[in-house]
Amino acid sequence: MKFKPHRLINCAFTPSILSIQLTFAVLGFLLVSGCDTSQLVKLETLELPHLYIANTTEYPPVIDGKINPTEWDHAPWSEPFIDIEGVIQPKFSTRFKLLWDTEHLYILAQLEEPHIWGTLKQRDTVVFYNNDFEVFIDPDGDTHKYMEIEINALNTVWDLFLERPYRNKVKADNGWDIDQLQTAVGHRGTLNNPSDTDQDWVIEMALPWKSLDRGIPTSSLPVNEFWRMNFSRVQWEFELQNSQYQRKKNAQGNFLPEHNWVWSPQGVINMHEPEHWGYVYFSEGNAPSHKIARPEEAPLLQWMYGEYAKHLRLTKQQKTAASSTQALWNGKLITLTQEVYQDTLYWVTKNPFTAKTYKIRNDGKLLIE
Repeated sequence: MKFKPHRLINCAFTPSILSIQLTFAVLGFLLVSGCDTSQLVKLETLELPHLYIANTTEYPPVIDGKINPTEWDHAPWSEPFIDIEGVIQPKFSTRFKLLWDTEHLYILAQLEEPHIWGTLKQRDTVVFYNNDFEVFIDPDGDTHKYMEIEINALNTVWDLFLERPYRNKVKADNGWDIDQLQTAVGHRGTLNNPSDTDQDWVIEMALPWKSLDRGIPTSSLPVNEFWRMNFSRVQWEFELQNSQYQRKKNAQGNFLPEHNWVWSPQGVINMHEPEHWGYVYFSEGNAPSHKIARPEEAPLLQWMYGEYAKHLRLTKQQKTAASSTQALWNGKLITLTQEVYQDTLYWVTKNPFTAKTYKIRNDGKLLIE
């Protein structure tokens, strides 16, 4: 799902029109004044991030790298992973399951792989230089203060904490560790043996809620709440040197680019745009999937961050973006405007159905009032 820029509709408004409640009367005004609202994007047509419903469990999985049906059968599989931009189908399947209880968040991942290999063994090394599985967690969905966990086929873990996305020129806190994290990796095949063909590798994790408190705005469990999360798989082309696996290089001696396969498409080759991550709903029990929908504001946020991304691109090109833009949401006109508060730029709009105000700060942080 590559991001497709929305066309800006520039109409002349007086301050009094901008200040009144945006209703169908405003739509009528636009039509009379010659602004073609048929060209406005309709939020209900936007493709939204994926949704996963995580059920509770009374029987915590044993973290042993095995898919035990008695432990995992009542957890649904996720959608198969797709290329990070949302277009290309990966050549190997990847999927996950989630469960939770009052102590832990449990993660199971299954990665189809005919050649299971790994070389990195030191905790908090750059694990994605091997094939790996990655978990991204933003509990309050504001795109700041989020966590990342990477693990390779040797069960080597890299866990890190980011105060803000890399686009803000910040460094990750690699010294942060998930205390009492449990992980295990199982192989249906033989690790680091190029003489045979393997089937897959399986990862299990148990993340203690209490060890995620740095990224959780409250100390309570997310009962019947949404978190923004995503899951990624980094896959390298390989070659053999003295019967040992290594990342493949081109004729110039440079590593070939990795494949990035994800649960919920990012639209760009960048996992560190948390606004694109999927929604995980922590059901108190086993909620039927058809009864749980994404948060009401999901289309609004999708549109707002699309316009925010457009602004960043134009700024990088030393161009100026329009200071306001409009869209339609189930027949309601909404306007996104640039406003300055205490010398800080925000993109601001209102939810016409709840009267909540949504702001994206210039560093990407989401605020809801």
